[in-house]
Parts: sequence; structure tokens; C-alpha cells
Amino acid sequence: MKIAIGSDHAGYELKEKIKVFLKEKNLEILDVGTNNSESVDYPDYAERAAEVVASGKFDRGIIICGSGIGVAMTANKIPGVRAAVCNDIESARLSRQHNDANVLTMGGRRVIDLKEAKKIINTWLKTEFEGGRHLMRLAKIAKLERKYSSKKPEVE
Repeated sequence: MKIAIGSDHAGYELKEKIKVFLKEKNLEILDVGTNNSESVDYPDYAERAAEVVASGKFDRGIIICGSGIGVAMTANKIPGVRAAVCNDIESARLSRQHNDANVLTMGGRRVIDLKEAKKIINTWLKTEFEGGRHLMRLAKIAKLERKYSSKKPEVE
């Protein structure tokens, strides 16, 4: 599995620790930044990670900001991305089973610690999409994307 990972300054420290964890699982990682804890704008990094997932070049993405909310809002603007804020294990499981989430977002600023992040990521990576009745709902989301967006993202 290939995973794009990104963060803003508030998620940088947790992102760096998660990268080590993912590499220990022998996953291919693309770090789209940021590369330090100096203040940056989270949409820039959320967009980069979401674009490579939407393009099909990477299977999934993990994006971290202070709360996980801002990067999820940004990532979900990219057609084909289904980003879910998961700061607990149950949300991670359901985001995969029912929504086939391909981007996981989390809060790095006093929201979750590394131990909890690892549990969330393990659950999110191993949980399969159930399909069935959920396929119709995903089709409705895709229809909305087509209705409200005029172009597909291009990865630079």
C-alpha cells in the first residue's frame, strides 16, 4: 500500500512519528510536507496529499493539523477524495466500512497522542469497505462531485 502523508505545523511532530510507524509496516510513504514546525497554511499540504490520492498514484492519505478538521475540509474539495476526521478508533473503522474513506485526518495538537494515533491508523488500514448498500451512497457523493466541480485535479 502506498500512503501520502502531510501536515501543517501543528501536526508536524505527530506526522514525523507516524512516518516511522508506517515505514516499520513496510508501507511506501510520500511526505508532502511541511518539513518543520514553523507556521504554514494547512490547505497547501492537505491539497498536495489529497491530489496524489485522487490521481490514483497513492492508495490512501493521512493528513494532520491541529484538530484534523481544516485538512479534512480542504481534502474533501478534491474530487475523488473521501476524507474523514478520525480521532478515535470507532470513527476510523466506520469511515472505511461505510464510507470507503481514502484519506484519514487527525488532530495533532493535544487531540490525540502517538499511542492512540497508531491504534486509529491500524484500524483504518486494516478495515475493508463493506460495499452493499453503501455503494449507492458513494455513488450519490460522486454525482455531487460531478455536479459541482468542473475539472479533475492535476498532480504536479
